[in-house]
Amino acid sequence: MKQTLILENLTCAHCASKIEEAIAHTDGYRDVSYNFATKKLRFDTDRPDAKAEIQQICDRIEDGVTVCETHEAHPHAHGHHDYDHCSDGCAGHEHAHGHEHDHGEHGRLKTILLGIAVVLGIAALSVHLTTDSTAAHWTVFGLSLAATLCAGYDVFVKGVKNAVRLRIEETVLITIAVIAAFCLGESVEAAMVTFLFSIGEVMEDLAVGKSRRDIEKLSQIRPDTAIVCDENGEHEVPAAAVAVGSTIVVQPHARVPLDGTVISGSSAMDMSALTGESLPQTVAAGSEVLSGAINGDGLLTLRTTKAFGDSTATRILRMVEDAAAQKGTREKFITRFANIYTPIVVGLSVLIAVVPPLCGLGTLAEWIKRALVVLVASCPCAIVISVPLAYYAGIGAGSRIGVLLKGGKYLEALARADCFAFDKTGTLTTGNIAVSRVYAYNGFSEQEVLSLAAACEAYSAHPIAQAIKSRGNAGDIVLENIREIAGSGTAADYRGKPLACGNAKLLKGNLPRELQGKNTVFLVYDNALAGAMEISDTLRPEAKDVLQQLNGLGVSSLLMLTGDAPQNAAVTAQALPNVTCRAGLLPQDKPAIIGEEQAKGHTVCFVGDGINDAPVLGKSDCGVAMGLGSEAAIEAADAVLSAGDLTALPDAVKLARKTINTIRSNIIFALVIKAAVIVLAFFGLAQMWMSVLADTGVCVACVLYTARLLRVK
Repeated sequence: MKQTLILENLTCAHCASKIEEAIAHTDGYRDVSYNFATKKLRFDTDRPDAKAEIQQICDRIEDGVTVCETHEAHPHAHGHHDYDHCSDGCAGHEHAHGHEHDHGEHGRLKTILLGIAVVLGIAALSVHLTTDSTAAHWTVFGLSLAATLCAGYDVFVKGVKNAVRLRIEETVLITIAVIAAFCLGESVEAAMVTFLFSIGEVMEDLAVGKSRRDIEKLSQIRPDTAIVCDENGEHEVPAAAVAVGSTIVVQPHARVPLDGTVISGSSAMDMSALTGESLPQTVAAGSEVLSGAINGDGLLTLRTTKAFGDSTATRILRMVEDAAAQKGTREKFITRFANIYTPIVVGLSVLIAVVPPLCGLGTLAEWIKRALVVLVASCPCAIVISVPLAYYAGIGAGSRIGVLLKGGKYLEALARADCFAFDKTGTLTTGNIAVSRVYAYNGFSEQEVLSLAAACEAYSAHPIAQAIKSRGNAGDIVLENIREIAGSGTAADYRGKPLACGNAKLLKGNLPRELQGKNTVFLVYDNALAGAMEISDTLRPEAKDVLQQLNGLGVSSLLMLTGDAPQNAAVTAQALPNVTCRAGLLPQDKPAIIGEEQAKGHTVCFVGDGINDAPVLGKSDCGVAMGLGSEAAIEAADAVLSAGDLTALPDAVKLARKTINTIRSNIIFALVIKAAVIVLAFFGLAQMWMSVLADTGVCVACVLYTARLLRVK
C-alpha cells in the first residue's frame, strides 16, 4: 500500500538522503522517495508498523526527527491515497505538535545562548588583543570555552554521536576542528568558528524554511471544506466527504473545492492557479468548473461531477508531489557525490596535516591548523540542499504557469530539447474543420459560391456541411427539389437549372490543375464548375507565435507528424514558420521518426493529445500532453499543458533552462569557493572563519539564489 509520512524537524538534506537510502534498503519497502521541500516521505509497503520502523531509522541517523502520520483524504482510482495534513485526533498528531512546541522552545533557548556566546567571544577577543599575561591567557581561554559551549553545545553533542556511529558529516568536522583549535592554543578562533557556524546554521534554517513555505504556497490551490446544500440547508463539511452528484455552493472570492457543473449563478473564474491563464473565464448555468479555480463576484451553485481525490486540483497536487520521486540526473549525482566527497576531503586533510611536517616543510601544529580549515570547508551541504530545492521549486513554479512536469529528469529533458515534434490534429490545429480558401469560376463570385453551397447543404449535419454553412450565408436563396446524391453530395434546382455540391465525382474527372490533390468541395451549376471550397483543419490561434518563440529559443528542428494526407497536411505546415511536415504516417511511424531524430543527437520533445499518441509520447525524451481532461493523456505524458493550448510551452522551456542554470550555478559557485578556501588553507592564507563561510555562508547564498525560481511570473 502506498503511504506518506511527514518527517518533522529534518533540516539536513544530506541526512535526509541517508534516511531515504536506509529505508529503501530495508526489506519490505519499495519506491521510497523523500521530498526535502515538502518534508513528505512516500513509499510502498505491506509492513504493519511502518511508522515505528521509520522512526527507528530516523533516530539512528538524525536526532530530533519526528515521524508524523498524514491525513488520508480520499482513495482514488490507482490504489494510492491523497494525503494532506498531519492527522488530527491521534496520539501521533499530539506528539508531533508537542515536539514542534519543544522545538520552538529549543530554538529560543539556542538564540539566547548564541547571543551570550557572541558577547563572551567579543570579550575574549578584546582581552586577547589588549593584554599579554598569564592571567589574561587563562581569562581568554575561559571566556572562549564558555562562548564555544554556549554557541555549539548541541553541535558538539551531535558531532560526538555521529563520530561514534562513524558518520562523517559537518557536525563531526566542526567538533574535531574546535577541539584541535583549543589544543593548539587558538581558543579565540575556536570560539569564533563555533558561533559563526551556529549563526550560519540559523540563517540556513531560516532560508530553507522560507523556501519551504514559499513552496507550500504553490500547493494551496485546493480548499479542504465545501458548503453542501441539501434538505437540511447549507452546511460546511470536509471536501473529501462530498459525494459525486451533490449540490455545493461556492461563495464569491472562494476557491472551488470540487469539479462540477454550474446549476445556477454566473461569475468570472480566475483559472490562473490551474492553467496559468491570467484572463478570467466567464461561467454560467451548464458550464464546467474545475476545483482550485477562484470564484469572482457571483454566487454559484454547482453539482459535483468528481470526487475529491479525482478532482482537478487534487490531480495537479498529486502530480507535483509525485514529481519528487522522478529525480533528475544532477540530483542523483549530487547524492552519490556527497557520499564520497566528504571522506575524500577528510583523507586529504589528514595528508595535509601529516605529510608536509614529515618532509620538513613546517611544524605539525601549523599544518594541523591548515588541515582543520580544509575539514570545515569540505561539507557539501550547500549543494545537497540547494539542488533538490531547485528541482522542486522549478516543478512547482511550472504548475503556476500551467505546465505540470512529472519529475526532475523531464525538466532536464525540456531544458535540453532542441527538437520539438507536434501532432497536427488537436495540437497545432483545433480539430475543427473550416473553409480555408474559396475558388470561383464561370462568372461567379466567391461570395456567391459560398452562399449557394450553404443553401445546398442547409439540411446536412455532416461536419463539412457545418463548416460551409458557418462560412457562407444562404440568405434569401430558394432551392427546389433538394436531394442527396449517394456517394457524391447534395443536389437541388436553382432558377430552373441543376445545382450540386459535393466531391470530385461531380466533375467526372475534369478537375482543374490548381485543385488536384486538395481536400475540396465543389459547386456545379448547370453542369459547369461554379466554384470550389478548400477544407482544412483550423490552426490554433497561438500556434504560429509559439513556434516562432521556440525558434527564438534556439530550437533547431520543428516537426509536424500526422496521419493526414500530404496535401491536407501541407496546408497547415505552410501557415507555420520553419516546420518540417511528415504526413501520411501510421501509428508505428511516429516513434520511428522520433528515434531517427534522437540518433542524430537531438533531445526530442513530442507534443500531442496523449490518447492516440501514447507510443510516441513514451519514445520521446519528454512527452507533453494537451489539457487535463483525459486521464489517458496524463498517464501517458511526462508533462501536461493544463490550459489545453500551446501558450505556456515556450515559458516552460525558459523555466526549465532557468532551473538547470540555477542548479549548475550553485554547484559551480559552491565548489569554486570551497576549492579556493582549500587551496588558500594549504598555503596558510586562509583562517578557520573563512572555512565556516565556505560552508554555511555558501549554503545560505545558494538557497536564496534558488528561491528566485519561486517568483517566476
